[in-house]
Amino acid sequence: MQPRVFAILTAVLLGVLGLGSVAVTDWSPAAATATPAPAGAQPAAAGTGGPASAAPTGDPAVWTRSTLRNKMMAEMEATDPGVALADLDKITKEKPYTVRFCHPIAHELGHAAVKRFNADFQKVISFPHETCAAGYLHGAVEEMLNASTQPEVDLLKLCAPKNSGPCIHGVGHGTMFVAKQDVTKARDLCNKFTTDQNRIRCSEGLFMQLFGPDEEDEQAKANLPADKLAQDPLYPCKDQPSLFQSACFFYAPTFYLSSHDYPNHPEVYADALKWCLNGKASGGAVDCSRGVGSRTMKYNLDREDWAAQQCATAADGWQRKACAEGLVSYYTVNYTDGGAAGRLCAKITNKEMQSYCRSAGGLSGSLD
Repeated sequence: MQPRVFAILTAVLLGVLGLGSVAVTDWSPAAATATPAPAGAQPAAAGTGGPASAAPTGDPAVWTRSTLRNKMMAEMEATDPGVALADLDKITKEKPYTVRFCHPIAHELGHAAVKRFNADFQKVISFPHETCAAGYLHGAVEEMLNASTQPEVDLLKLCAPKNSGPCIHGVGHGTMFVAKQDVTKARDLCNKFTTDQNRIRCSEGLFMQLFGPDEEDEQAKANLPADKLAQDPLYPCKDQPSLFQSACFFYAPTFYLSSHDYPNHPEVYADALKWCLNGKASGGAVDCSRGVGSRTMKYNLDREDWAAQQCATAADGWQRKACAEGLVSYYTVNYTDGGAAGRLCAKITNKEMQSYCRSAGGLSGSLD
């Protein structure tokens, strides 16, 4: 074959092959592939990383706070809060370990919904919002109060007329945003409620926000000075009025566990129970131990018996019992059906802990 003819045929052939490759190649941007987190690894903070695909095939093998948050926010933007919350509920049921960070994600959905619906609170809460211990409702109330010009007045209106516990708990979270993490100022806002029951409910949200802030915001960081903690490991609980002390001691373990890297150091659950003994003099050791049980269950919802074994490490029976009450408290918040406590107790192999679990089965599940 003549060189000239060969060159022409080669050019034509390459052109055909090139067009063929264009026809069969997917030139759309590749979705980012999430690297599965090692077992027990600390979840990434919310707001980091690119948006996760909402398609099932784009779901990572192991969810982190970041990847799950991005998926939920993308779903809500494309549809509505109800769709995102239903999917979040489905994922947390299929992957119980995600419960440890689903509550703050639901908070973010609530914040975003208030902005999306121009602060039409009734529209915002018209979607089913029990998922992840009502985190969506909490976030919505936070955003409403944070944007209010008269929070001390509006906090009494938001939850009316029902004044449900989860809603007022959300107001408690909101008081900390309004008060810029100043506990005394936030407490004054909670005291605007006219009944002790609602003041206590409000204080639950207040101290949950203090010890476990979920916003990537410097103003939402835990205001717990190192020098104060050195003098009093359970600061500021014993300094609170008696009505507010129980909630403070209950949520204090949240800060202890997070500051001791609980995902990578499982021994800190047992250590936290020993740490709670610092509250014996001020009468807070029982509430603190209940708080350890609650957090232990929240962070280990996929291994209930292991969680009970951590409670069993306590030296004294009163503390093992209190810890078990915390286990049941969180389990029945997450699984709201009537048989939840019974299922939990049936999974506990330690007979003493199983007995404590059964006796706590009727415990009110108002704390998340």
